[in-house]
Amino acid sequence: MNDPGTRVRALAEETAAATVTDRRHLHAHPELSFAEHATVQYVADRLTELGIPHRRIAGTGLVAEIRSGAGPTVALRADLDALPIQENNAVDYRSRTPGVMHACGHDVHTAALLGAARILMPLRDKLRGTVRLLFQPGEEKLPGGATLMIRDGALRDPVPGALFGQHVHPPLAAGKVGFRPGIYMASTDELGLTVCGRGGHGAMPHQAVDPIVITAQVITALQQLVSRETDPTLPVVLTFGHIASEGGATNIIPNAVHLQGTLRTLDEAWRKELHQRLRRTAEGIASALGGTAELEVRHGYPFLKNDEPLTRWAQVEARTLLGEEQVVDLPIRMTGEDFAFYTHHVPACFYRLGVNGPGHAGSPVHTDTFDVDEKCLQTGASLLAWFALRRLS
Repeated sequence: MNDPGTRVRALAEETAAATVTDRRHLHAHPELSFAEHATVQYVADRLTELGIPHRRIAGTGLVAEIRSGAGPTVALRADLDALPIQENNAVDYRSRTPGVMHACGHDVHTAALLGAARILMPLRDKLRGTVRLLFQPGEEKLPGGATLMIRDGALRDPVPGALFGQHVHPPLAAGKVGFRPGIYMASTDELGLTVCGRGGHGAMPHQAVDPIVITAQVITALQQLVSRETDPTLPVVLTFGHIASEGGATNIIPNAVHLQGTLRTLDEAWRKELHQRLRRTAEGIASALGGTAELEVRHGYPFLKNDEPLTRWAQVEARTLLGEEQVVDLPIRMTGEDFAFYTHHVPACFYRLGVNGPGHAGSPVHTDTFDVDEKCLQTGASLLAWFALRRLS
């Protein structure tokens, strides 16, 4: 069995049961962002069994390395945290933690990275360099666990020459993967806007300053920053998903209105400019109508940019391992991922892992019925291992 692709596929098959066991254990015992204590211990125990040295960083994160001689470093990343969702799947491995669920597939990501380690260990003599395994906490919560991993040295000593990460994708069938070179996902900022007026009786609006009317005009004006002041070729999304008045009723004009929203774009300079324009527009309209407005911008993740040469290389290598028909092209997404922080430091490739299959309705991520066809685990484990092997051969 001299062909390396055949060997990787065979090892993925041999270790598939262990990878499924890992995934089911993790799925049954989810933990929220930055509280992944039992999860990271489970990962550490599996790495110890494999004889892979590791160390804890970023609180509940972990870095492990498979070293084999002098050479470059390739990093592979998985995230550990779950979401505050009550699971509604009737499966043996359903969450045993009330109100917490792996509804975004991070159990798949972690199990696949452990699977990649199982594949790579028998192939150590084929490597010329180091495979760094990053098990990251807190992808789902600001400031993003990636920032803490970077702070604590996950990308140093030495700097990886390439970094790969994957994410479950329900629209794709298990066995398939998708790539997009270049800019792929949006920056994600959270907005908190408070519009203040002066409350009063609903039948006597002239004696009050109505913050609801002011808010309506502010929302309309802020949307014009997207439709009329943004380059039409640059995707931008501004959404306010929560609006609540402070003490209003059918016949009561409230004192204030509170809004929560999100701003997403694919250009860091325009992102920064929009922060200023949003604030200036809201304050100006509120002032003109006798009220005040205060905007809080909670800076989130930057846009995610896949290194173009590395990602095109990965597409070719994925076709070699999986077959031409199993690799697809992806469109730009306005969702966000804290893997984006890594992409602004080192050459990186973030791709999608198909998880849909017979018996699965393809429920979206972040829903209480999300689940996967576990055949995806072999694909995810083998491809991560293959990328490391090919970069270090």
